[in-house]
Amino acid sequence: MKNHKEDKIYLSVVVPVFNEEENLEKLVKELTNVLKDLSINYEIIFINDGSTDSSWEILKKIKSLYPEVRIYNFARNYGQHTAIFAGFELARGEIILTIDADLQNPPEEIPRFIKKIEEGYDSVGGWRKNRHDPIFRKIVSKLGNIVLNKITGIKLNDYGCMLRAYRKDVVRRIIELNEFSSFFIPALAYRYSKNPTEIPVVHRERERGASKYNALTLLKLNFDILTNSSLLPLQLITLLGILISIFGFVSTSIITILAIASKTFKMIHIIVSLLFLFLGIETILIGLIGEYVGRIYYEVRGKPRYVISHTDIFGNGKRLEREK
Repeated sequence: MKNHKEDKIYLSVVVPVFNEEENLEKLVKELTNVLKDLSINYEIIFINDGSTDSSWEILKKIKSLYPEVRIYNFARNYGQHTAIFAGFELARGEIILTIDADLQNPPEEIPRFIKKIEEGYDSVGGWRKNRHDPIFRKIVSKLGNIVLNKITGIKLNDYGCMLRAYRKDVVRRIIELNEFSSFFIPALAYRYSKNPTEIPVVHRERERGASKYNALTLLKLNFDILTNSSLLPLQLITLLGILISIFGFVSTSIITILAIASKTFKMIHIIVSLLFLFLGIETILIGLIGEYVGRIYYEVRGKPRYVISHTDIFGNGKRLEREK
């Protein structure tokens, strides 16, 4: 580990928080116990993502006890990756590390990530080889990783682990991207890293609180990654449209021949069935195209990614109306 004793911040730890009141005090103790032994200047940035429990009050208490802590409160819940993005914009360190507030990734792993960055890698991802999550969640994540690796070309073993470290220039590239809809940080970091890597990390069971991801949110997350990272769905639409056209032409020809050859043949039933089939497929395809159009719509509207309603970095509970 290199020695960095100058005043400049060397490490920024970004922690998104959503309803983690039971874990915050233990988390900050574990973080500071690890970081104070590294002989570096650091900061810990907590982004409260619109929590509905007492997380913000606890963060204000933590801030009063730990001067290296900076806290920000979103006006509402914007999502984990938006909170991380906000932390990126606020971070001052040469290395930016992200970690969840649920304590499933132990802070004791942090020195390994810093060492990898100092070896020359510009982004280092955590890989939970032995996950302590419900079996269904592990299956969905595993299948999602396989499909996304094949389709997007982004070779990550673990898309969902938030224990990751980045060089400042990688974070700067992500910020400058300025896309509203492309908020899956690990995929963006992989694309904008010259020398990325992954390392296996310990994954503990969640002792307190409940996971904020369920099957629906995991599926939505994988769908967002796919549509943000690949044009394959649109290309498949074109191919499927060609196949449907061929099928429609052939089936129409066959029905016409049967109608001419048999006076009792009631082709109306087949025609109605085909119409319903084609209508259903068309609706699905229009919905998928609409997803892409919707993303373009969000980009051109220029809405703020998030609104910070409060910050307490000065220790006085200052209210800050800030849009980004």
